[in-house]
Amino acid sequence: MPLVLQPPEEPKNSNDMQSLLLALEKNNDWFKQMIIKNSAVLLRGFNVRNAEDFNDIVETFGWDHVPYVGPAPRTNVFKRIWTANEGPLSEPITFHHEMALMKGYPENVMFFCEVPPLEGGETPIGPSWRVAERMMEEFPEAVKEMEEKGLKYTFKAPPQPTASFTGRGWPEFLGSSDPAEAVKKYIKEITSVTMMDGTEIPEEIVRRIEEIIEEEIIQFRWEKGDVLFLDNLAVYHGRRPSLPPRKVLVATCKVASV
Repeated sequence: MPLVLQPPEEPKNSNDMQSLLLALEKNNDWFKQMIIKNSAVLLRGFNVRNAEDFNDIVETFGWDHVPYVGPAPRTNVFKRIWTANEGPLSEPITFHHEMALMKGYPENVMFFCEVPPLEGGETPIGPSWRVAERMMEEFPEAVKEMEEKGLKYTFKAPPQPTASFTGRGWPEFLGSSDPAEAVKKYIKEITSVTMMDGTEIPEEIVRRIEEIIEEEIIQFRWEKGDVLFLDNLAVYHGRRPSLPPRKVLVATCKVASV
């Protein structure tokens, strides 16, 4: 993971994108199955140039767009294409799955590297199922309690934007400056990670889970034109700190059944 797909020989002309789009259209179902089977697929060496090319690739599959709603600072670039997190490149981004609050979970997340970083800036990925297996092996009773009680993830956003990878203020990403309306529309503003009944997760278990997540990651150096497809329900991802410049774009989709 990821499965790496490359052209049989180096691109030689400006028709490479058209050839790629025709190949994806012709092998659409096979490609979807490759994402399911491998959880991550990397297209490399196909001369994907910009957001317009990336959008053409995304739209080839006919997947429904899932708009992002959340705290990360992001900007729409072209049609279904957005910047990835615009927080300071000096900050790492913790591992996560993409979500869109009440709009549901995107099933596939696609990244496109337009400007690779000179140093660092990798997007490490990891298999969530393997993390779960190791948790059950090491502390089965704690996992059983989590399953029985359920987990509660809540987030507290600042009232104003900040220079951070979670830098959007709550009025911006909740779509209302009225707290009552924001709570009614989306979520309550409290910060906590607990079980559903309020039970705290033991600190030593939290730290061990963090270690397991890091131990299971896979990462590679971005190259210009890379397009990475992730099964968002199976694979988590993050971001390593980097030196500028770095420009990675993203699209999030709901996948039709195959």
